[in-house]
Amino acid sequence: MFELITPVHEKEIFSLINKIGTLSTTEIVEQLAEIINHIHADIPEKKKISYGRYSIVKKVGLFIYPLLEQKKVDVNEFAWEIYRNQKYDTFVRSLAVQLFSIYGFHTGELTPVLSLFEKAAMDEQWEMRECSAGFIRKLVKKYPETMQPWYVKMATSANAMQRRFAIESIRPVADNKWFRKNSDFAFSILELLYKEPEAYPRTSVGNSLSDWMRIDEKKTFEVIKKLASNGDANSYWIAYRACRNFVKKEPLLVMDTLKKDCYKYKDRLYYRNQCT
Repeated sequence: MFELITPVHEKEIFSLINKIGTLSTTEIVEQLAEIINHIHADIPEKKKISYGRYSIVKKVGLFIYPLLEQKKVDVNEFAWEIYRNQKYDTFVRSLAVQLFSIYGFHTGELTPVLSLFEKAAMDEQWEMRECSAGFIRKLVKKYPETMQPWYVKMATSANAMQRRFAIESIRPVADNKWFRKNSDFAFSILELLYKEPEAYPRTSVGNSLSDWMRIDEKKTFEVIKKLASNGDANSYWIAYRACRNFVKKEPLLVMDTLKKDCYKYKDRLYYRNQCT
C-alpha cells in the first residue's frame, strides 16, 4: 500500500518539531520545505499526477498538529509567524493555513481561523490561494450554519479574489460530497455572483455550475437557462461557460438555450447544421 509519508519522513518531522524553540522560525521553515520536497521526490512517478504538494501539505499538517500540541506549542502563534512572511516557501506558508484549519475544526474557535482565510484568499501566491480553498472545506462541512454567513460576506466582498475563493472552495469536489445532499448551501452562495463583472471569480462560477451539471442536471440547467435569458452579459457568459461539458452530450439543447448556431470552447467547435 502506498504511503505518502513514510517512516523516514516521520522521523524527519519528529526531529524537526523537537527543535522548535532552539531553531529560528526561518530555520524551521527551511527544513519544513526540505521535508516537503523529500516527500514529493519519493512519490513514485505513476502517482505524482494524483499526489502533488497540496496533498503533501494536507497530510503533513494532520501529522504535525498533534505533535505541536504535545510539545505545548501555541499553534496559532506558530502558524501566524510562518504565514505572514511572504518570503517563506509557498507550501510551508500554506501548511500554516492547514494548521489553523485543523485548530478550528477541533476547537470550534473559528473567528481567528476565518480571519486568516480572508487574508489567504487574497494572497499574492497562487498556490496559497488554491491550497487554502481546499483546506477550508472541512470547516464548512462541520460548521455549515456558522460558515454560511461568512460565505455570504466573502461572496459579496469588494475584493474579487475573496469572491473567487468563496466559489472555488465550495465546488462539488470529493471533499465537498456532502453538498450533493444539501445543494442549497452551495447554490445560495453561487447565486450571489450570477452577475459577476470580474473575470477571475466569474470563471469560477461557470466552472462550478459545469461541475453541478454532472451531479444535478435538472436543477443546474434551470439556473443556466435563467442566466442565459436574463439580459445580463455577465450572466450569459457564465451560462455559456457552464455548458462546456454538457455540450458534448446535448449540443442542440445548449445552442438553443444560448441562441447560438455554434458553440466554441477552447479547440472544440459544435455547429448546429452538423448536429441535426
